[in-house]
Amino acid sequence: MTLLRSALFNVYFFGLTAVLTVAGTLRTLGAPERSLGVAMVWARLMVAGVRVICGIRIEVSGREWLPTGGPALIASVHQSAFDTLVWLTLLPRCCYVLKQELLRIPLLGTLIGKTGMIAVDRSAGSASLRHLLREADRAVREARQIVIFPEGTRGVPGQPLALQPGIAALAARTGLPVIPVVTDSGLYWGRRAFKKRAGVIHIRLCPPIAAGTPREILMRKLDLEFQAGVGAASEDVDKLVD
Repeated sequence: MTLLRSALFNVYFFGLTAVLTVAGTLRTLGAPERSLGVAMVWARLMVAGVRVICGIRIEVSGREWLPTGGPALIASVHQSAFDTLVWLTLLPRCCYVLKQELLRIPLLGTLIGKTGMIAVDRSAGSASLRHLLREADRAVREARQIVIFPEGTRGVPGQPLALQPGIAALAARTGLPVIPVVTDSGLYWGRRAFKKRAGVIHIRLCPPIAAGTPREILMRKLDLEFQAGVGAASEDVDKLVD
């Protein structure tokens, strides 16, 4: 049943993405500002689809820390492609920090580019960091909620990764508190995994790390939150049955 559900969801995912990419591109030809709205509709349909088809639900705790407007800086654990769409359903004006390679996808890349996300060339070294900070300035002016994955790549549940320095640079540049987020999304929608397992993805927002926190302390606090969250998720790994 899990394989069948996963296959059906893949058809739904790629089919709907293709349709909305074409429709969204046409819709935004004369009004690029509508691109974010198209992305938000796509994300809501994906979250609804994975719930109905695969039996994956989400549970958000720490909602008192969830931004409802204005600029914000969210630093989240990254375990699944699910993480790259769910924030479009939770925030009013989400702005992901994402890899530049996504902009090279025909049509979809063009549409992503119009949404105002921050695309970073990870091979560009210091130039990449300067670009990140300039784009962060723009996102703050536009009252966007910046979502960054400080680990830099998707990890495996129970195996925490080293944090990259971009989050500290963003916090210093924007002057915003950092809201740590832990998730166990990889338990149900795995990294590069075809199968999607039924269950509840937990998204937990932690108390913000105050603006102006020194870099070393910020990174230590963020790492501790991530370690605790990943450790809790690892306890559930053995409970899953294929």
